[in-house]
Amino acid sequence: MNKQLRITLTRSLIGVTEKHRRVVAGLGLRHTNHTVERMDRPEIRGMVNKVSYLLRWEEV
Repeated sequence: MNKQLRITLTRSLIGVTEKHRRVVAGLGLRHTNHTVERMDRPEIRGMVNKVSYLLRWEEV
């Protein structure tokens, strides 16, 4: 079975660059404390690494 990542937006997007806002939207996160589960793929890992200062994540 494939691993999943549980990703939570922990910080506000106020003052964040537009590129980082688009990455967060691409992950499917809409507002602070919103949690989504995504497949553990290199594309998703790259997105998480880019905006890691805004997120909390764990492997499920």
